[in-house]
Parts: sequence; structure tokens; C-alpha cells
Amino acid sequence: MFAESPITRRKSLRINVGSVPIGDGAPIAVQSMTNTPTTDVAATVDQINRIVGVGGEIVRVSVPTMDAAEAFKEIRKQVSVPLVADIHFDYRIALKVAEYGVDCLRINPGNIGNMERVRSVVDCAKDKNIPIRIGVNGGSLEKDLQEKYGEPTPAALVESAMRHVDILDKLNFDQFKVSVKASDVFLAVGAYRELAKQIVQPLHLGITEAGGMRSGSVKSAVGLGMLLAEGIGDTLRVSLAADPVEEIKVGFDILKSLRIRSRGINFIACPSCSRQEFDVISTVNALEQRVEDILTPMDVSIIGCVVNGPGEAEVSDLGLTGARNMSGFYLDGERQRERIANDNLVDVLEQKIRAKAAMLDPAQRIAVTSVDK
Repeated sequence: MFAESPITRRKSLRINVGSVPIGDGAPIAVQSMTNTPTTDVAATVDQINRIVGVGGEIVRVSVPTMDAAEAFKEIRKQVSVPLVADIHFDYRIALKVAEYGVDCLRINPGNIGNMERVRSVVDCAKDKNIPIRIGVNGGSLEKDLQEKYGEPTPAALVESAMRHVDILDKLNFDQFKVSVKASDVFLAVGAYRELAKQIVQPLHLGITEAGGMRSGSVKSAVGLGMLLAEGIGDTLRVSLAADPVEEIKVGFDILKSLRIRSRGINFIACPSCSRQEFDVISTVNALEQRVEDILTPMDVSIIGCVVNGPGEAEVSDLGLTGARNMSGFYLDGERQRERIANDNLVDVLEQKIRAKAAMLDPAQRIAVTSVDK
């Protein structure tokens, strides 16, 4: 019962990162970045597979050395998800990973030397249809901009980004996306709002170095939510000091909350109070873990009493309304004669969720629904 989002997306140019379309109304892609040593091929491949396993659509890999580039070659052979190579300063690494099948280069043209070097990377990208991501960070602005503005400001981040954009424009290369990240929510939001007015290319969203699992998720939800609600953003990464798998989960939760994309189970659950007829918190926590593998979009309401329970259940795919000993069960908004024993809720609800998911998606494929405009 996924409702359409009222958000109108900013119009942008379409680029493709491997098989994933970005911009021009394409679904907002959720991505993450590996934090294993890239030279440890087995560990990096394992982490990429875990990221993909929870819905990650693009994975960025740091390639700081030629040894890492050789490792990237082996990684590329073992995974099918689009890979972005994160490169700083050394244009030769960019050329090498392009040879090895990279899907996107995260490299700032103004930081890799003279125009001859920049042109070699851009010509290679043109030849192999590889887009570039320009990435500006509030913590690493150019010295002259730091002196000019005194501190990171939205204008400073945008001016930095436009320097790199201008280089690509001069080389007649328009297949790029841009990010202007900062750890401060208002700084990042202000920069993205201004940049959105100046270019037509897709924007990659992020609140960089957001923090740990709890605080970083909140900060990212606030900052990215402000931008997404305005229609700004074509890809996103939630940057957490946590397992990259969690970044994907939080990213989809943000999109789900704004009704932009739906992936997996959307649990509607009360915070619980003394009216609850069963342990709502433990029930929801257990179910979230058990059905994490189900990617079919579905609303499941779990309410501990009859005050708000029926109203939520009537607009959910599956609903549970707390009652003494035996709780009421709803399917597709309709109250069922069947009641579920409160001492066996988790097992029974898991079975019913899986049965409903199989009905909606018989093959249990990765089902991602987009209502992006």
C-alpha cells in the first residue's frame, strides 16, 4: 500500500554508472564505500557482496596506489555491481582502473596536475563511456578558498566544485555528477541548494563524516531529508562510522520515509505504553532481524492496543492490533476472523509476512519500487 510521493524531482542530465542510470528521473541510487584495505581482495569482495546483499546499487572502492589498482582488477572480476574508484592526485591510477573496467571515476580534475594529464583522463573516460564524480569536501577546501572565505561556507564549496566543472566543460565532457559534502548539515544543505541552480548534472548527496550509527543516521536523515524533500539529489550515501551494510539500510529508510522509494518491509509500530497487550518492542526488533532478507515492498503495522491499531492496520498490507491473550489480525486492510496468540506472535507473523511477500513477488527477486518523478 505504498503511496506516491508528492515530491517533484529536480531535472538533471542522465548519466550511467555501469548498469545504474543516474539523473533525469531515474530512481535515486543508494551506495556505500568499502573500508577494507583494497589490496586485501578477499575481504573487499566479501564486503562488497554484503553491501549488495542488502540492496547496495553502487559501491565505491578507494584506490590510493598502483598496488591497489592491481587489486581492483581482481575485485572487478569477482563482483558484478557497478564500482566507483576513489582516486586522488595520481592520474595514472585513473587510467589503470579504467583499463580494468571501472564504472565511474571519483577524481577531481583540478587536483591531478596539468591540463595534459587531465585531458588524458577525460579522453579515456570518453572512449570507455566512464562518468566522473567531482567530490568537494568541506574539510579539504583549497587553501586560497580557505583564505578567501575564512571558513568553509556554502559559497566556498560551490566555488570549489565549479572550478572542476569548468575544466570538464572546456574539454566538452558532460558525463559527470557532483557532490559538495560537509559534516555540518546546514553547510552541506546550503551548498547543494546553490549548486543545484548552477549545473544540470546529477548530484550525489551526502553528509560526510556524519558520525556513529545513531548520531550519524540522525544527522544524515535530517540533512539528506531536507534536500530530497526539495527534489534535490540523484544518488546518496549515508556516511557512518559503522559497517557499510548499515549505510545502505539507513539510506533506503530515508527514501522510504519520504515515499521516494520502497524496499523491504516498512514496519509501522507504536513506541508502546501501559495499554500494550504484548511486548511491542521485542516483537518488532525480532521481526526486523528475521525478515531482513525480504526486499519486496510491504507495510506491516504492529500496534499494541486497539486505540490506534485498527486505523493503522486498515492502511497496511498486514496489521496486528493488540488484545488480551489473542491479538487481531488484518490482511490488506481487512479484519480477519483469525486471531494470533500473543505468546507466538513472532513466528506466526514471520510466516504471514513471507507468504504475503511470495504472493506479491513469487520469485522473491530483489524488488525495488520507485515512484520517482
